[in-house]
Formats: sequence, structure tokens, C-alpha cells
Amino acid sequence: MLEETPKKSPFRNPLTYTSLLLLAAALYTGWTLYSRRHEARAYDERAERQRAQQQHARDQAAVEQLGGSELAIETLYATPEVGRGEAAQICYGVANAKSVTLEPQSNPVWPSHTRCVDVKPAKTTTYTLTVTGADGKTLSREVTVKVR
Repeated sequence: MLEETPKKSPFRNPLTYTSLLLLAAALYTGWTLYSRRHEARAYDERAERQRAQQQHARDQAAVEQLGGSELAIETLYATPEVGRGEAAQICYGVANAKSVTLEPQSNPVWPSHTRCVDVKPAKTTTYTLTVTGADGKTLSREVTVKVR
């Protein structure tokens, strides 16, 4: 007769315990890496949204500083007084203008946020800056240069 060998339980084999322990460690490590990557991606998305909102706010502030969307003469000033035959400067800044005229004077002018034009008045002269928007609306302001 054949002798029956007793069957060994798989739980008595140290390889089984080691394999289960390694599997548990691998699952734990995998889950940790996955969850950290997921959290980092969510953090980056929140940070990007916040940066975009801040940039939008800065852009809006810049547009408002440059006159917003309204037609405007933001600055107009001139050399207040010059001697006869001397040149003076008239400086202006406009927002959202399609065309600009400066009367009376012969130098060309155009829409600009900051521009200065040389003039040579023979006598005390009041200059009129007129801006026209795309919708046809106009605005005017005056500045005087005294000649002594």
C-alpha cells in the first residue's frame, strides 16, 4: 500500500504570507501615489483658476486706467507761457477715439494715450482739442498758451 502523505495547509507555507504582505504593500503604495497625484492635479487646477481671475482683474484695471470703453480726453495741457517766436508744447491723451483734431495748428495729430505736439503761437492762443468716437460722438476741451 501506498502511504498517504499528509496534505500541508497553504497557510503553513511562509511564501504565502510573504506574497500577501508584498501585495498589501504594493496596493498601499499604489493608492498613496495615485491619491497624491490626484490632489496635486486638483491643487494645480485651483491655482490656475486663481491666477486667471487675478490676471482678469489686472486687465480690467488697466482698461479702466486707459479710459475704459468710453470716449474720453484724459489729459490736455500746454506750456503755459512762452516768449514771442518761441515754441510751446501741447500734450494730450485720449481714450477710444477714432479721430483727433487740434485747432488752430498745422501739425498732424492722431489718437494716442500720450502725445505732445509743438506749436509756435504768434500771440496768446486758445487751442481746442476735439475727439470723435467710432459712434460719431465728439468731445472738446481747450487749453491756452500765453505769449509775452
